[in-house]
Amino acid sequence: MAKVVQVGSGMCGLLGAVLLARDGHDVTVLERDPMPPPADPHAAWDAWERRGVTQFRLLHFLQPRFRALVDAHVPEVTTELERFGALRFNAMSSLPTTISGGVRPGDDRFTAITGRRPVIEAAVTAVAERTPRLTVRRGVAVAGLLTGASPNGRRPHVTGVRTDTGEEIAADLVIDAMGRRSPLPRWLTEIGAPPVPEEEEDCGFVYFGRHFRSRDGGLPPLTGGLLTAYGTISTLVLPADNGTWGVAVVASANDKALRALKDVDRWTAVVRAIPAAAAWTEGEALTDGVDVMARIPDRHRTFVVDGEPVATGIVALADAWACTNPSVGRGISIGLLHALALRDTVAATGLDDPAKLILAFADATNAVAEPWYRATLAFDRNRLAEIDALLDGREYVPDDPSFPITQALIAGAAHDPDILRALQSIAGMLETPDELFADAALFEKVIGFAGQPVAPTGGPTREQLVSLVA
Repeated sequence: MAKVVQVGSGMCGLLGAVLLARDGHDVTVLERDPMPPPADPHAAWDAWERRGVTQFRLLHFLQPRFRALVDAHVPEVTTELERFGALRFNAMSSLPTTISGGVRPGDDRFTAITGRRPVIEAAVTAVAERTPRLTVRRGVAVAGLLTGASPNGRRPHVTGVRTDTGEEIAADLVIDAMGRRSPLPRWLTEIGAPPVPEEEEDCGFVYFGRHFRSRDGGLPPLTGGLLTAYGTISTLVLPADNGTWGVAVVASANDKALRALKDVDRWTAVVRAIPAAAAWTEGEALTDGVDVMARIPDRHRTFVVDGEPVATGIVALADAWACTNPSVGRGISIGLLHALALRDTVAATGLDDPAKLILAFADATNAVAEPWYRATLAFDRNRLAEIDALLDGREYVPDDPSFPITQALIAGAAHDPDILRALQSIAGMLETPDELFADAALFEKVIGFAGQPVAPTGGPTREQLVSLVA
């Protein structure tokens, strides 16, 4: 079996490390943040600091696909999540029957297990730290890569890492799990690799969020979608662990009038003006202010160019490979799909042929993770362009033919339980649009809602919105 060194201990990285260790590999995880997670979920939220994770206290939601994958591949993670108070949540059973049509056979597939990021990550870490053959070393910062003889003489071959104290740690495979801020392209250039092709753009959204706790452990009533568009803003209402939840207003970074949403009173006034979100402010606020997050990059990196790896002996996992705007909550689920693809690729190809491994992992990435990344990116671009058009007083006419279909799907979900389940299948990453719309009758039903209003009734107009934050 192989010696694997992984740099970074975020959720997807740790899940990948657990999967590889369970396959018999010796895995060492190097984490620069020195503080281990508390064993108590409340302390994990109150006291755990993760300087390397910018979105650590941003709202999070783990999609039904994530729950299905951990149930199937690492069920001990499900058990630990529940021990930490993570919530099993099913939108179909939570929505009014006038919208859902009542619970149907098969609706259990929409069940998610979710919570606040520090709590979820603490639970995953607890599983990792008791997994045989897996060691987590904290307070260890990696400064660069070690190299050895290249298998083909053309591209560098990574044989380990060098820490900032000068320690050299050898590995048969190095995994970059350093997240969206990973310096891997620079490290590869330093060892003589060609530039890593990178697509990057600011997603253009800004998040204004707060977390709350109920007095009785319950949740506010869900009367619509978790993510809902209202003209120039969207709202997120996300159930979480231990009787907590999060609420966010998402706006365009170009919308100067709404920057005042960082003020608690203005934020509260806006959320309470939205009928489907108002009740979600009725609880004990877990923070005094509004958490603001902006300048979030959409980024994609390619490690095989013209059929040849830029380097061997190292792979990029999850957000270190590609990351998106978090509003649709797919990042961790995509990351787990990516980790499973790496586990399966290593099992299928072994490590004796380093180039074969890199090429096979690139193929697996393109098959299982890339489609979800591209779909998420397309939705984000269209939604931001729609907001900016509304700010300019223009009607948004998309070049992308998929966006009107998405809008019809959202509009129809409020009126037709079959379309609602179709929307939840895509949102929960259970089926791709291509898989879903292979059902011609369903597609025709969805198209029947083309051009109909997407936003629920009762939300503030643009003029009212601006007045509320003035």
